Amino acid sequence: MNGFKHKTPIQIRFKDIDALNHVNNANHITYFELARVKYFDDVVHEEVNWSEQGIILAKITVDYKAPVYFKDKLFVYTKCMHLGNKSFELTYSLVKEKDGKETELATGSSVQVCFDYKNQTTISIPPSWKKKVEVFEGL
Repeated sequence: MNGFKHKTPIQIRFKDIDALNHVNNANHITYFELARVKYFDDVVHEEVNWSEQGIILAKITVDYKAPVYFKDKLFVYTKCMHLGNKSFELTYSLVKEKDGKETELATGSSVQVCFDYKNQTTISIPPSWKKKVEVFEGL
């Protein structure tokens, strides 16, 4: 996908399928979450004590374009669109791969806020995280 440098394979689980024989729309958010965690692990690549500080999800949007079926070979592309002082925005593209071609099935975005769980307050994005994302994305 154009402009995306990070790709996460997604395994569709049998429990993701609804009565209409396609992946229920609520699972798209879970797929984006899996991609977000993998992006963080691959790009930031730091040990984080999540009970002390980390990120919280402030907003998520999904635009559905086509149904997803059980046997589809799925991937989520992820990229950082914006880095602020305390928050950052990721954008997603859910695609299926078939015969060497990718078809976009959904897009989305999310805003994450860095958070201090001990003091229950927002915090600045750690400088090391910011630098690694800037380098990876070319921001």
